[in-house]
Amino acid sequence: MQSGLLAYLDSVKSRDPAARSRWDVLFYPGVLALGLHRLAHWLWEGDLTFLARLVNHMSRFLTGIDIHPGAKIGKRFFLDHGFSVIGESAIIEDDVTIYQHVTLGGTNPTTGVGGKRHPTIKSGVVIGSGAQVLGPIEVGEGAKIGANSVVTKDVVPGSTVVGIPARPVPIDAVHYSPGFMAYGTPCGEDIDPLRTRLGELEKELEDLRAEIAVLRGARQPQPKVKSA
Repeated sequence: MQSGLLAYLDSVKSRDPAARSRWDVLFYPGVLALGLHRLAHWLWEGDLTFLARLVNHMSRFLTGIDIHPGAKIGKRFFLDHGFSVIGESAIIEDDVTIYQHVTLGGTNPTTGVGGKRHPTIKSGVVIGSGAQVLGPIEVGEGAKIGANSVVTKDVVPGSTVVGIPARPVPIDAVHYSPGFMAYGTPCGEDIDPLRTRLGELEKELEDLRAEIAVLRGARQPQPKVKSA
């Protein structure tokens, strides 16, 4: 058990350059919230729902992180800074990194229909701060979700998505990175495919205006020269 804890702390430390030691990591709110969630989930699975909820509320009070006791979370999960919400039927696999103010939210809360309402986050995913991942969708293994993105459709494994609604970043973009990317966000002005396309359209419009201006100038009649 001790070796497992040390391995977990080391995995968090490897993803956070601000962490100076295992003791630093041990007092992270995300680490505390995960530990309390393990207890709450164990109680939830044992049908001790009141006690599970009690632990959940205590964790939220202490850390500012709300993880429903029913959520399933895999190994080496790192929730940096906190202030996030993870819904009841969410599934998070191994080595997932989530930054602050992220919501793994559900859909159709008033239909009365049970079943899975929250996302499934596959192994190695990075979700940037402020992102909203909504509905029973799947974020593929190794994918990255940029900060403040809104994701309502499945994300292809290994891809990077940004924007509202989230769209894939071309793999040939200058700032695309296939490895771990802090906040899941490439740092460049060319990453949003919508903004890139709008820039291309603006350039085409400028070229057309310039061409029209040349054509209009060529069609203007030349002034007649009076003879002496």
